[in-house]
Amino acid sequence: MNRRRDRPRWRRVDGIVLLDKPLGLSSNDALQRVKKLFNAERAGHTGSLDPLATGLLPICLGEATKLCGILLEGDKHYHASVVLGISTTTGDGEGQERARSDASTVIREDIERVMPRFRGSISQIPPMYSALKQQGQALYKLARTGLEVERPPRDVHIHKLDILSFEPGRLELDVVCSKGTYIRTLAEDLAAAFGQQAHLGGLRRIGAAPFDEGVPMMNLETLQQASEHGQAMLDELLLPAIAGLSHWQQWQADDEQLPLLAGGRRIKTSGLKPGRLAVVDAQNRLCGMARVDPDGIVAPERWLLPE
Repeated sequence: MNRRRDRPRWRRVDGIVLLDKPLGLSSNDALQRVKKLFNAERAGHTGSLDPLATGLLPICLGEATKLCGILLEGDKHYHASVVLGISTTTGDGEGQERARSDASTVIREDIERVMPRFRGSISQIPPMYSALKQQGQALYKLARTGLEVERPPRDVHIHKLDILSFEPGRLELDVVCSKGTYIRTLAEDLAAAFGQQAHLGGLRRIGAAPFDEGVPMMNLETLQQASEHGQAMLDELLLPAIAGLSHWQQWQADDEQLPLLAGGRRIKTSGLKPGRLAVVDAQNRLCGMARVDPDGIVAPERWLLPE
């Protein structure tokens, strides 16, 4: 039996899946499961979630993978559960206990008093248990051997930081932040500011720009059930690629302009604001990304292959 011949052929399928990543699954494992369900030839996600985190993981298929880098740059929205009184080696519930503090005396006003320090532009030292690399080696691999190396601080931006609820020993936070923000580090640093140890007890991503809070997500079970009724039903669950650029200026090019732009030609237009531009066709399908200069010249930057 030729196993290679028995495998289903990968197919071209374009679009975006707003996956509700389950607890305990890595982002790459979730990506591979979705790719296999859709039998897609190409797939990519737009920013990792730790295995202990759940929630929104946009997965791009086919030509929509050309948006991955753009979506990776977007702000993220989280609900975070912080355990007060105990810090761990990993900054979350998987690590070993590192230190304790008495959290029984903490009141909500203690937390609210220091929170303004953590809104706006702040500096973070990335945790050792992260995928960042130093001299080609992932930090988490070094951490597992017991090593701790110096990490340069990184500037991030906290757009929103509010208390959702508080009870002795536990704090629920609402956080909107820039890419590259470590919520584990934010939880530890915030607690340290009011004299406490802490670790992240749970994390759920509820938004990833341009997909805001409340956006309908699909779990793996829903996708699996749809796949059992055929590929067509599964494809109906996809968002079109243009949904990933809903926050961009959009411009509908005509049948004469599209092939020129696809060939790399620049086109003179009017009425467009300078900046990034999503170029669509008459059916509002995304054709490519471009940039408009102050003189109204549209310069194509990345183009999607036609269906």
